[in-house]
Amino acid sequence: MSTIDEAERYNSYTGRRIVDGVDDPIPAAAALGLEPPRFCEHCGRRMIVQVSPDGWWAKCSRHGVSDSTALEFR
Repeated sequence: MSTIDEAERYNSYTGRRIVDGVDDPIPAAAALGLEPPRFCEHCGRRMIVQVSPDGWWAKCSRHGVSDSTALEFR
């Protein structure tokens, strides 16, 4: 059984593991700040996402809640 490296990261818009030298583009809507992240950047799991007129929040079952105010998108 392998252990997960603590430095391992995932693309929060595609859910793919970030690998040096491999391009994983961010969708255009996300780059413009119009789309919230759908995947946890720590584990790659799909998150529960709630969008409101003034922002959004996303919840990972393992890593908790993040929101647009914490990431300065509101």
